[in-house]
Amino acid sequence: MNFIGELAALGTALAFAINSGLFTSAGRRVGSMVVNRVRLIFAAGFVTLAHWLVVGTFGPWEAEPERWLWLGLSGLAGFVWGDIFLFQAFVWVGARLSMLMMSLAPVIAALVAWVFLGEALTSWQVLGMGLTLGGVAWVIWEGNHRQKVNNKNYGRGILFGLAGATGQALGVVLAKNGMAGDFSPLSGNFMRLMTALVVMWADALVRGEARSTLRGLVGESKALGAIGGGAFIGPFLGVSLSLFALQHAPVGVVSTLTALSPIFLLPIGYFYFKERFGWGAVAGTVMAMTGVGVLFLV
Repeated sequence: MNFIGELAALGTALAFAINSGLFTSAGRRVGSMVVNRVRLIFAAGFVTLAHWLVVGTFGPWEAEPERWLWLGLSGLAGFVWGDIFLFQAFVWVGARLSMLMMSLAPVIAALVAWVFLGEALTSWQVLGMGLTLGGVAWVIWEGNHRQKVNNKNYGRGILFGLAGATGQALGVVLAKNGMAGDFSPLSGNFMRLMTALVVMWADALVRGEARSTLRGLVGESKALGAIGGGAFIGPFLGVSLSLFALQHAPVGVVSTLTALSPIFLLPIGYFYFKERFGWGAVAGTVMAMTGVGVLFLV
């Protein structure tokens, strides 16, 4: 099929939009930390199964220690630090605004790579960054009064979304060293995820919160279903679609299309979460996504 890679990339964006909506619903019922810890268990199971089916082993245990170091640090930055902030942002300001803040991750990653890795920025990339920043700022400004009236955590939610985007950006930059050479992206994702799982649950045990985390799901079948569904749709289905897309379409096109989750979240936020926003929020979202396109494609 023509455009099968592009369709897979769009499917990835839709999967992550649905995934964020499910985690938002679950987080508002049982708390963001419970969701973050438990979805890692589900995601680890799905990714381990996928690794066995695709690669033929239950994990890349033969990988060099240096890869484990870089990809482990990447997992800590993205799945632990970044997602702790992101999942709380889901609770405070919803999936739509939180995922829009995540569109800043490629901008932050490009800046970090420019400062620390010496990667050059073209004038078009700078323009793309400006459009993305301007679009996000427009949406925040447009919803500032409306949200502040009914949501005392609006400002904190925006800051947490920004912190989540920073964690994701650092995760991408750190993963670059770990993914050097012809290394399986599925194996890289496994290593990032397993490191995050071990650290998150070790921390829960040290804090004495492991049992309370599991108890928080007692009687919460809807939350548990949302966490399991979100873990399947995001880390498993979404990542698998993105890997397939990268095999059948240019990287820049795939990166741009997979960043369109905030567009899909406009109707999800309006009809499912009953959010009310003006045309300025729609225009700002489109502007931010245009900036991401310029950043990757030009």
